[in-house]
Amino acid sequence: MDKSSPRPKSFKQDNNLCYFPKPCLYMLVLCSTLLLLSQIQSLQQSRNLVFKYIALATQDPGSISQKLRDSVTFLPLKDLRFANQPLDGHTWFMSSMNDTGEEGEVQHQHFPSQSSKGRLLCLKGRDTHDGSWNYYALAWPQALPSNATLMKGLTFVAYNHYIFDNIWHGLSAVTPFVAWHRKNNCQSPARWVLYYRGELRFKMGTWLNTLTEATFDQAPYIEGFKDIEDDSRPICFEKAVVMRHNEGGMSTERRLQVYDYVRCKARVYCNVSIERRANQDIGMTLLMRTGPRSFRNDTAVIGIFEKECNKVEGCRLMVAYSNNLTVCEQVKLMSLTDILISPHGAQLTNLFLMDRNSSVMEFFPKGWLELAGIGQYVFRWLASWSGMRHQGDWRDPDGENCPYSDDDPRCMSLYKNGQIRHNETQFAEWARNVLNDVKTKKSEKEASKQGLAPIKTCDCN
Repeated sequence: MDKSSPRPKSFKQDNNLCYFPKPCLYMLVLCSTLLLLSQIQSLQQSRNLVFKYIALATQDPGSISQKLRDSVTFLPLKDLRFANQPLDGHTWFMSSMNDTGEEGEVQHQHFPSQSSKGRLLCLKGRDTHDGSWNYYALAWPQALPSNATLMKGLTFVAYNHYIFDNIWHGLSAVTPFVAWHRKNNCQSPARWVLYYRGELRFKMGTWLNTLTEATFDQAPYIEGFKDIEDDSRPICFEKAVVMRHNEGGMSTERRLQVYDYVRCKARVYCNVSIERRANQDIGMTLLMRTGPRSFRNDTAVIGIFEKECNKVEGCRLMVAYSNNLTVCEQVKLMSLTDILISPHGAQLTNLFLMDRNSSVMEFFPKGWLELAGIGQYVFRWLASWSGMRHQGDWRDPDGENCPYSDDDPRCMSLYKNGQIRHNETQFAEWARNVLNDVKTKKSEKEASKQGLAPIKTCDCN
């Protein structure tokens, strides 16, 4: 190679990617501008958010409470959309509300609670003829409806699809509150609010009122809202428990505990010994009725059972008419009874006041089996729930003749209050069988010494 030839140029990599100065400058300015604009927008959004929170924090608290107060919505206590199925599901009473209840415990509603989000129960209206004209709502304690009255303490709100004067239906409405009372450290209500199909009621029957007083250690105060002159003025409750399913949800064990508790409290209230009788004497009681569903010939019926009782050593026959007895006299009579003999009727509600494992013999007029429906079995249920032994029933095959076919529902109006005839042979045989059964079981208990321990206290828990 010629030494005079020029040396080839060597190329060195340049790290500067911008070979054209002006475009690079423009790009840099553009990126900087966009970044600045985005920061300004972000700052503006943050500023607006801060101003929003400041405005909310400085807003008049009264205006927030007023908005909550105005948002309270009252709904009819009786929802007529469910008139064809009033007792199904949520029932037509306070139909928008769900019940609360642990497994085996009574279904109920409790206000305020987690399920109500801390809101109180409010009621409005005092209609005694149409429950759809009485109303309910939930409201925050700090924002009760305008012109509302707040009632302090615990309120029991009882719904009954039947009347509170009938001792069976009344007891069914009260026993779930007894279950709640026992489970919640024996809390007792300051007042009761009673609804029959959404219509306000102002009293219980004497029997139910007395048993309720005995159970809760205070006479029940039935709220009539007499001090509230304006029927449209809302009443809210500091605490409230609502029952609308009677014993619904209670386990067999819980029912037994509830009836044991009421039995014990009733005996204490009436100064009747709460100890179980340990001897082998048998108390047989004929609890008679007058008028509808009474025996046609009381004297003959009494004679049949008296004759069979006299054949058993230690058997004592007692005859009583429930309408002639005070409540405490009924409690005492049941405490001495091992076998209760009575026609179907409200007086049989007393059966749970006997010692556990006592027996019941029930009598029906003609036509009930075919036409009376499921309600004819209520005292079988009550016997089971309270630990008694329902020994079956006797149904009169004879009675008034119905002009329609035997299965025509119109015949029930004729049969419902019919009198009960007697059959000496069948009554005597049935009495002998039950007496022998009771005597055998009493002997077994005496031998084993089981189930005879006295109940020392009416424990709440």
